[in-house]
Amino acid sequence: MCITSPSGRRAQAHFAVRRSLLITALAGLAWPVGCRHEAEDAAPPEPPTVSVARPVERVITDYAEFTARVAAVESTEVRARVSGQIVAVPFQSGAFVQKGDVLVEIDVRPFQAELEARIAEDARAAANLSLAQIEFNRIEGIPVGARTVFEYDTASARLQEARAARAAAAAAVELARLNVEWCRVVAPISGRISYRHVTTGNLVTGGTGSGTLLTTIVSVDPIYANFDVDERTVQRVKQLVRESKIASNEEAEVPVWLGLATENGFPHRGTVNFVDNQVNPRTGTLRVRGEFPNADGALWPGYFARVRVPGSGPHEALLISERALGTDQGQKIVFVVGADNTVAVRPVQLGALHDGLREITGGLRPGDQVVVNGLLQVRPGQSVAPQLIEMPVSASSSAATRSTSVVSDPQTASSKD
Repeated sequence: MCITSPSGRRAQAHFAVRRSLLITALAGLAWPVGCRHEAEDAAPPEPPTVSVARPVERVITDYAEFTARVAAVESTEVRARVSGQIVAVPFQSGAFVQKGDVLVEIDVRPFQAELEARIAEDARAAANLSLAQIEFNRIEGIPVGARTVFEYDTASARLQEARAARAAAAAAVELARLNVEWCRVVAPISGRISYRHVTTGNLVTGGTGSGTLLTTIVSVDPIYANFDVDERTVQRVKQLVRESKIASNEEAEVPVWLGLATENGFPHRGTVNFVDNQVNPRTGTLRVRGEFPNADGALWPGYFARVRVPGSGPHEALLISERALGTDQGQKIVFVVGADNTVAVRPVQLGALHDGLREITGGLRPGDQVVVNGLLQVRPGQSVAPQLIEMPVSASSSAATRSTSVVSDPQTASSKD
């Protein structure tokens, strides 16, 4: 038999009380936790909140965009047509010259002397012609029986020879006069002139094909932009022309817009004035040319540029933000919230970009509520809490279109997405 001391009994009682209090506390903590889990299992989860927007309805025109090179309407090389020494070069390199302005002066003295000699030869030929005419008239006035056939034929031949000599002398005078005129080299066109290839004192060689190059001139107003259109776009436009949805270049002026690398959008407007007669089989493209007014000289020959041309007639379209687009096994889709706030998936066909919004050519109806924010939170058949907002414009898309309607082939756009 074990006898416990009074102090031991007190320690055991104190330990029992503490254990009882600890068990009671743990039981109290466990009860609300278990109740909370049961409450959570019993209450349905709140539907996720998503932002929806209705497609923008707008009348638009599709455009096709290409790269181009600016080219002068007129471009000429100024060459010497006579040989001699340069005595003056009055033009300033890079200046704008008018047609007829004197560019280079060649020493005219030897050519002037040649001209005077040819004029003298022409005067002598004219005197010989006059004498031959007098002799022929005298022989012709003699009765036939009093003159011989030899005398008549001789006088007639001398007259013809004198006439030929006079014509040759007149031609020589004209050639000498041209040589004198060509000593003053003038601008054949109006435009901007290049630098001087020769200076005063240089000897130049004349000739129709081998004359010394003096400078070059290019016209600046109006100006051309040449660009190549891919075969697919050509076929699509031809189909629209056959269906009378757009006018051909022969029927009406087709507008074309141009923008330089440092410009936003396409501020320069012109018209298509040339379409080649065949597609280049090596590149599969058709050469097209636009003509643009250039009174301010902003466009220079050789510039790289962007151009766009109408690819369709005006038509009504539905536009949505590209952030609303999803992809399912390569097919573009959107999520649409119905009247019962249930999500449905719609396959769509894409068109061109217009002011940062993508045209939808099939799969949507006006008034549909398209999910634009929270695509990762939704699935088909799910209930959501929609919040209607304005259709957002993607900043990147807006920058890519440069604040204008940019084009693309709808199928090309789909493949890029």
